[in-house]
Amino acid sequence: MTKAVLITGGSRGIGRASARLLGARGWCVGVNYVRDLAAAQQTVAEVERAGGRAVAIAGDVASEADVIAMFDTLQQNFGRVDALVNNAGIVAPSSQLADMTFDRLKHMFDVNVLGAYLCAREAARRMSTQRGGAGGVIVNLSSAAARLGSPNEYVDYAGSKGAIDTMTLGLAKELGPQGVRVNAIRPGLIDTEIHASGGKPDRAAQLGATTPLGRPGSADEVAEAVVWLLSDAASYVTGAVLDVAGGR
Repeated sequence: MTKAVLITGGSRGIGRASARLLGARGWCVGVNYVRDLAAAQQTVAEVERAGGRAVAIAGDVASEADVIAMFDTLQQNFGRVDALVNNAGIVAPSSQLADMTFDRLKHMFDVNVLGAYLCAREAARRMSTQRGGAGGVIVNLSSAAARLGSPNEYVDYAGSKGAIDTMTLGLAKELGPQGVRVNAIRPGLIDTEIHASGGKPDRAAQLGATTPLGRPGSADEVAEAVVWLLSDAASYVTGAVLDVAGGR
């Protein structure tokens, strides 16, 4: 039976790579985006070329109304909700905490923490067997920053990802009896566009060379872990936080 997944922040990077790989496995994919419709449509095209079905779904994860509408759209298009890849997130230019503005901090936590919680909540409401759902899987995208702290770069981002780790552990215990598995992935220095949005487009290449594996990772490598956690091959895995960080 074909399954349907919502991928937040699915128009680029790890989200796009995960969507493409899931398409190759025959999934139906909701590709969430905030502003860049063209990028989301490109992801949709890649999913369809890979053999899946897809639809672009606009929405801001920090908006409760948008999150509800995103899941509604997924169900309207594919008739079901089987999984969530809780991937949408932002980073900001390097700074010490003492120099961060209130607006920066609020935006960071609104998107990376509140947004992730809202999406997980909506997925739980629709997939829980105690609420009429058929069960499912949530994969949260954390970051190695959650355990490294990112001093002098972005302790706000690191803290927001620490919240994702904690949510994963608690929600896995809460939803396990309700047929829903919950896991997280902590990517390390992955070569995606997010570094440019933080003002350091070459950050992954430069720091990746210092990892035990001697290079940055790729979005496709993280996507392989995402798809495994979504699959029946990981049917006894819940509450896990998996590092995909080259040993860093």
